[in-house]
Amino acid sequence: MAAVEGAVLPYEHLCNDLRWGAGIDSDPYRWLAEERTVTEELRELRLAGRVGLVVDLTCMGMGRDASGLARIAAAGRVPVIASTGLFADPFSDVGDRDVDSLTTLLMDEILNGLDGVGVFPGVIGKVGCWGPKPTPREERFLVAAARASLRSRLPVATYGQDGLGLLEILLGQGLPASRVAVHCTGTDAGAARKIAEAGAYVSLGLLDLGPDQAARIALGLIEDGHADRLLTSTGLSRVAQVRKYGGPGYGDLFETLLPRLRAAGTDDALIRLITHDNPLRWLTEGLS
Repeated sequence: MAAVEGAVLPYEHLCNDLRWGAGIDSDPYRWLAEERTVTEELRELRLAGRVGLVVDLTCMGMGRDASGLARIAAAGRVPVIASTGLFADPFSDVGDRDVDSLTTLLMDEILNGLDGVGVFPGVIGKVGCWGPKPTPREERFLVAAARASLRSRLPVATYGQDGLGLLEILLGQGLPASRVAVHCTGTDAGAARKIAEAGAYVSLGLLDLGPDQAARIALGLIEDGHADRLLTSTGLSRVAQVRKYGGPGYGDLFETLLPRLRAAGTDDALIRLITHDNPLRWLTEGLS
């Protein structure tokens, strides 16, 4: 990790397919299967010196393609971190397993690799909830993620509207807050501040929030002294969002959010803290 230069994108998807969980055959807003297009976009960002590492948060139930990730990383010349995890109820095919069984399932991927192709995960995520609050099964997913994190020392990334509630479940298992990145899906800057105050990372996905809202939350955290708890990423997850089809592409973070932060007085050192130092600390802190 010490050799990583350029920004780290800690909340991205490079290939996924959520159509099965939604019960539909085709929807450009629910799948991403453009390996060549993704590779070309990332290669351009790498050659421009913008991106040094990408974290793909496509876990079990999301149409993960570990072999595809390896090909994208090699051809795009961008290191990619893959993930394990149990996403959310509509996209789960693990039945009603108990926490011990789910933890064993996660540990098997952590220790033996993903999909039998020799790719090992560096993150547990994304885990969380599909609705406003986690269901009992989603709570088990979160508990299993926390226990697997404690055993493996891998960080955890969440998704869902109830960010504080998700964090509370993880912390309830004894997981240090500094191992958790809580994805911010709403407009509540107060909730983001509470997540940071707890010691967890606030993860802003630009395409989820929009540049103005993401900038407002980011600048609020910076003003409150929580710049070291902030993660930013483009958050691309759908084929409709790649540049080839008129979307903003993976580079949108550099075109919209970061210019807004700079215009508000955020200097280059602080930008590097947010886009480089923070995500590397989140990824590696438990491994030292």
